Amino acid sequence: MTNDRDASQDIAQEVFYKAIKYRKSYNKGKFSSWIYTIARNIFSDHYQSKKNKDQRLDEIEYKTEQEGSNGIEKDEIKEQLNQALKKLNKSDRELVIMNRYQGIKYQEIAEITGSTTGAVKTKVHRAIHKLKDHYLQNI
Repeated sequence: MTNDRDASQDIAQEVFYKAIKYRKSYNKGKFSSWIYTIARNIFSDHYQSKKNKDQRLDEIEYKTEQEGSNGIEKDEIKEQLNQALKKLNKSDRELVIMNRYQGIKYQEIAEITGSTTGAVKTKVHRAIHKLKDHYLQNI
């Protein structure tokens, strides 16, 4: 998510430090949701302390898998997708990234965000439609 190796290593170290420090708060639920929540909070704290907190999230390299596309076309598609993602609000962008790019299931996202599975499905669905509209405007 950071697109910066050093920052990613620092954040990963902090995640494991906090996981060990707060291990008693783990209540035998899904471990991946618990650790992801810690990581998400540290990531958020890390960039809120910076002047330009949204810059890194906007610079993420997103997957584009189109067979037969050459490198220039893939770069163009990535740029158009980045432009469309920048137009989404922060929460919509985060939901799209977690669900579509990181493959996190709706129920896990609900646990991470403190929401219900149904609400997350609805929000992701709406965010994808917004992303599609923004993407088609860029073409």
